[in-house]
Amino acid sequence: MLDQLLAGSLDDARARRQLRPLHVVEAAAIERSAPLDALEFLAPADHIKVIAEVKRASPSRGDLAEIAEPQTLAAQYEAAGASSVSVLTEQRKFKGSLEDLEAVRKAVSIPVLRKDFIGEEYQILEARAAGADLVLLIVAALPQATLQRLYAFIRELGMTALVEAHSADEVARSVDLGAQLIGVNARDLTTFELDRELFGRVADQIPAGVIRVAESAVLDVSDVQRYREAGADVVLVGEALVVGDPVAQLQSFLSV
Repeated sequence: MLDQLLAGSLDDARARRQLRPLHVVEAAAIERSAPLDALEFLAPADHIKVIAEVKRASPSRGDLAEIAEPQTLAAQYEAAGASSVSVLTEQRKFKGSLEDLEAVRKAVSIPVLRKDFIGEEYQILEARAAGADLVLLIVAALPQATLQRLYAFIRELGMTALVEAHSADEVARSVDLGAQLIGVNARDLTTFELDRELFGRVADQIPAGVIRVAESAVLDVSDVQRYREAGADVVLVGEALVVGDPVAQLQSFLSV
């Protein structure tokens, strides 16, 4: 599944590149004001922090929410106390777009994450041109040399990489990379099965000073509490926010 998602995202990026060549996107990225410092916004505090996600659908659950105006949802997230907004831009299975990201960037003053299946520099430039402050890099999707190259490019543009791991080995690769923001995703993107105990097993491999993000398997406040007790500084939540009352749910999470 992960290979298919990455291949699809790269195909879609190549199609966009035919309409908007590299030099055009590069110029748009350079013209953007400097990215926000996501590490500052997500720094450990005396309560859990939340990256709240704009998410219409997923391969595992299908359609979740229509979200006709992602900017409105993002503004609600910020008002309710989110430290960052994640925007899924993958169009085939998650029904997102770069236009969603641009709309969200205009609506909020907190960092915005481009969440997609990133495998080349063009996609990173697209993210910056659309106003992203963070870009997701999935360790399982990339050889270490490619991961290092893309990580360096993200930093060169002044952005922050959220480096996502799904195993102890991938956490070690993230640490070797020098990542300052490491996510542990309880959902295995090759099978889409959940391992709710994964974060707790690998959290102590993440060095002090690195921000720890727990991803997936958050349905209610007890899940957030479990992650917090296991050492999470941040949780990334999508489905639990978009299928109910986003403000009330987010505020309950922030009480942890």
